[in-house]
Amino acid sequence: MLLNILLSIVLGAVAGFVAGKIMKDEGSLLRNIILGVVGGVVGGFLAGIIGIGGGLVVDLLIAIAGACLVLWLYNKFIKK
Repeated sequence: MLLNILLSIVLGAVAGFVAGKIMKDEGSLLRNIILGVVGGVVGGFLAGIIGIGGGLVVDLLIAIAGACLVLWLYNKFIKK
């Protein structure tokens, strides 16, 4: 259980870093990592509803997509 939580946090952090590069976001690395963890949760939730997932690479891609979505929403609605 603890290993799964730690793995999810690490995947989210990597996803936040990659999403910051993909979205060409100039925000801080820490903010992108935090938004990446949130995006990983969002992406995992949406993927679970759709019924996709499984495997480290697929989970990482889903987390990156979720992090990009959360980063875009953050920049669109919160960051001024």
